[in-house]
Amino acid sequence: MGRKVGIWMYQNGGGDKIQEKIVKKLKKRGIKAITDLNLRDCVVNKGHIIHTPTKTKVDKLDLFFSYNAGEQTQYQVFLYEALNRAIPMINSYDSFRLTEDKFQTSYVLEQNGVPATDFYLCHRDDSKNLEKIMKKWKKMVYKPTDGWGGVGLTKVDDEHQLNMLLPFLNQMDLRFFYVEKFVKYDNTDFRVDIVDGEFVGCYGRKAGKSDWRTNITSGGSVFMRDPDDEVIELAKKAAKVCGVDIAGVDIIYDQEKEQYVVLEVNGIPAFATPEQEKMGLNFNDKKIDLIVDLIDRKTQKGE
Repeated sequence: MGRKVGIWMYQNGGGDKIQEKIVKKLKKRGIKAITDLNLRDCVVNKGHIIHTPTKTKVDKLDLFFSYNAGEQTQYQVFLYEALNRAIPMINSYDSFRLTEDKFQTSYVLEQNGVPATDFYLCHRDDSKNLEKIMKKWKKMVYKPTDGWGGVGLTKVDDEHQLNMLLPFLNQMDLRFFYVEKFVKYDNTDFRVDIVDGEFVGCYGRKAGKSDWRTNITSGGSVFMRDPDDEVIELAKKAAKVCGVDIAGVDIIYDQEKEQYVVLEVNGIPAFATPEQEKMGLNFNDKKIDLIVDLIDRKTQKGE
């Protein structure tokens, strides 16, 4: 019996076409892909994780490729963790959970000597120390540890704003607060795509006129940008220490420290949309080929 892999991939923004290309290339290598394997539609019965619409025993596949950032429910993540114990995953559950948590990611980066933004984690009852950090940093950014797309990011410009923010956060019954020092930069970043340790492509993002966030969902815009070797090597190292097979590494230039720093490691970086391809972002085919190579290698017997 030939190799079989499961794929759950986003379908908007050209994702459906990307999936078709991946499936065709896998087929040429004798690998059958079962698509739309949403773990939400799975049940666990007699020791197997079963996708009920297709009656597929997902835990008996040779690999599961999960690539859907916007629909991760607690149930799906719970099964993601269990499935990871049975078969190879891209990305692995451990690296997925790491990159979903901004504190854990920053901690790992710092522990491995990767330049990142200064951060502080404190218990909800530790607001006095948070006030001391504010006096030291002058400006900070509050971040939900599990947010994405810029949602929930709050810039704090002074102690007065911090005092206004804390009661609101307490009402949300948060167990801890995670903040980063606001980095003085030119309101642009590098989004560097890495697959299996290889550089795939890069583009820049620029914050909107009335915002400081570069995220597209927050009003940022994409522009063509070529990274130098320093940026590429920094992105590769960040992906490696986080253990991700596929990564989108966000990098900015800290004007005060005069160095590049990693802002975030995204474990599910989107492919270039059809509109972005028209702009000249032409790395999709290379990314597809590297992903297919990665799946091929990870499903080889004995790997």
